[in-house]
Amino acid sequence: MREHSSATPPSPEPLSSRYSGPAWGLLGILAFSFTVPLTKITLADDGFTALFVAAGRAVVAGLLAGGALALTGQQRPRGRQWIRLGIVAAGVVAGFPLLTSFALTEASAGHSAVVIALLPAATAVLAVLRGHERPPRAFWLTAAAGAVAATVFAAFRGGSFGGPHWSDLLLLGAVVAAACGYAEGGLLARELGAWQTISWALVLSAPVMVVLTGISVAQQPPTGSPAQWAAFAYLGVVSMYLGFLPWYRGLAIGPMTQVSQVQLAQPAFTLCWAALVLNEELSWATAVGAAAVIGCAASAVRTRLRRPPVSAVPRSEHRPNDPRTESTEPSQTAHTPIR
Repeated sequence: MREHSSATPPSPEPLSSRYSGPAWGLLGILAFSFTVPLTKITLADDGFTALFVAAGRAVVAGLLAGGALALTGQQRPRGRQWIRLGIVAAGVVAGFPLLTSFALTEASAGHSAVVIALLPAATAVLAVLRGHERPPRAFWLTAAAGAVAATVFAAFRGGSFGGPHWSDLLLLGAVVAAACGYAEGGLLARELGAWQTISWALVLSAPVMVVLTGISVAQQPPTGSPAQWAAFAYLGVVSMYLGFLPWYRGLAIGPMTQVSQVQLAQPAFTLCWAALVLNEELSWATAVGAAAVIGCAASAVRTRLRRPPVSAVPRSEHRPNDPRTESTEPSQTAHTPIR
């Protein structure tokens, strides 16, 4: 290096930086892992209807989101950002809660959790299509192995393999809806911020959710026990709102294809909560399968991804608050000599 030169040799990516996105994602997944068992609790003994649970929790979260946006004076989204927020709202505010709530009227929490384990692979595919990420072959092999393990779980019932049930179709629809909401939300979080993204999506969907909640109450007033109301409160405050803060932050830091595989740990967490809270049987086959899924998740997260060249990423995704570029790209004017 010449004297007075401002150039510095390239340094490897810090270990903490490499795992920052997956770490935030894992925190969000831990919060989400209670969603299926607690939804099952709210639906027990017809205390709440599936429509009330799905729509009502979005209303609760929408009130929190609207208050947070108003108190902090956030700038409103612009132009096409509203359309993209509509995709997020349709996927994670309406689609996933509605489809899973109706599926859980028939399916067990443990079975639902492992079908939802297909979500990481679906999110990874959409991240490639929308986020211009280019995972290596090793990533796809581990992601595919996790998806196969989840599919085997879905077909394994009562010690034998059976055909698909209508609840499985609802759960697969929930997977597609959530994957769309996760991928688009992860990109928007780089522009709007993590909590702002889910907040605006909740506010945008609030009118529809309020109407659906009113319809459900008119059809069957909620008569849940204190434990069911506590479970409903968690779904509204954490599953529908607070859990998305670390989750979207992790996706924004990225790479999304890598962070999405952290979701493969969610079935194992959910199976544990289902066994502890709902007394659902945890068989040895399920335990072995869950361990295989977690192993696939760990392998996928450790896979190094090739970042796309700057020219391959649309300009609309380069924002001043982009967590990927804000702290890593040097200022273009810091060392410009004064002429």
